[in-house]
Amino acid sequence: MKSLTYLDGEWHEGNPAVLGPATLATWLGAVIFDGARAFEGVAPDLDLHCQRACASAEKMGMKSPISAAEIEKLAIEGIRKFPSDVALYIKPVMWAEDGWIYPNPETTRFMLHIFEAPLPEPKGFSAHVSSHRRPAPDQAPTDAKAACLYPNAGRALREANQAGFDNAVMLDPIGNVAEFATANIFMARDGVVTTPAPNGTFLNGITRQRVIRLLRAEGVTVEEKTVTPEDLRTADEIWSTGNHAKVMPVTRFEDREMQPGPMATKARELYWAYAKTGASF
Repeated sequence: MKSLTYLDGEWHEGNPAVLGPATLATWLGAVIFDGARAFEGVAPDLDLHCQRACASAEKMGMKSPISAAEIEKLAIEGIRKFPSDVALYIKPVMWAEDGWIYPNPETTRFMLHIFEAPLPEPKGFSAHVSSHRRPAPDQAPTDAKAACLYPNAGRALREANQAGFDNAVMLDPIGNVAEFATANIFMARDGVVTTPAPNGTFLNGITRQRVIRLLRAEGVTVEEKTVTPEDLRTADEIWSTGNHAKVMPVTRFEDREMQPGPMATKARELYWAYAKTGASF
């Protein structure tokens, strides 16, 4: 699949080599990234993803060498290098070249990776509760989209796959539901939608926030509050929101078969309708 990376003023094809053995990011994890999508000629909330990339860099002790508006402009330039009917993943990345354990902010570098990535079909997925948990804010940089957070999510996902599931529900340090290993989580019961209240253990996702606003604008009650594993076990519906697949229903939770329900369906339809109102490329 086609892949382009903007680095040091030029677009490069493929996977350019950028990190050396002395680079702080290579051996001590000083890397942030973000992820946006372009599909069907639009890139919903691209500006917000670019803004979050810059904010994540600051929260990790780095200093973005480029503004969010400049990242957005570059992303649009890159999107236009691909056919308009191809779904893309747009990934701004920043990392620290130097520092001592923590980054020297003046050595922060930037690149923008754009590659073909088909949107998953909304067939649904299976999930279970993972033995791996999301860290507390005083245990990890949970307020940033930091690369160092993802190996533990990867362990949860591998555990789920080995147990015969597609994804994993990760709990917070005190045992309440945080999110899926790869996305935010929603549930519905008796027509009321519930999603875990942001408590610092997971990112309050851009797609998550958008879906909440869209549902509320349609008169749906959406509660942000503590969610327990037992709540999920008695839910009428469960679904995910995230950049990779946008809105995706759960069709099996642990040993219970489920069907895509009206709220998950409404959330997906509303999101796609919203996306189509964005600027076209």
